[in-house]
Amino acid sequence: MRFDGVRGYGFIAPEHGGEDVFLHVNDLVVPESVIRPGVVVEFEVEEGDRGPKASTVGLAKGAVAAPSPAAAPRRTADGEEPECDILTASEYGAELTELLLQAVPGLTGAQILEVRKEMLRLGRTHGWIDD
Repeated sequence: MRFDGVRGYGFIAPEHGGEDVFLHVNDLVVPESVIRPGVVVEFEVEEGDRGPKASTVGLAKGAVAAPSPAAAPRRTADGEEPECDILTASEYGAELTELLLQAVPGLTGAQILEVRKEMLRLGRTHGWIDD
């Protein structure tokens, strides 16, 4: 399963193969926060305008939201978990924008958007952002 909480949609790979099924946030019957890669869901399939579309999406019986491998806790040299906040993409983007505006007031809007895009990509890669 792939789901982008910022955009509000994603795709479910059917258990038995075949075409991925489109998922919109409005079709979830569980909190969006439990939808992560690796979680097993049950859903109905409808034919949407652009192909198969999931509806009434919920956790499968006995399923538990699987943590993302990128979100696995990291350890310091002494074996302790480092303290850090995991931000949503919108929180991270807002803080980054404020920082950029304060540090380099001459940046253009286009430059700020480009830096934010790359920093969000980096943050997702390292598990600093919780989508």
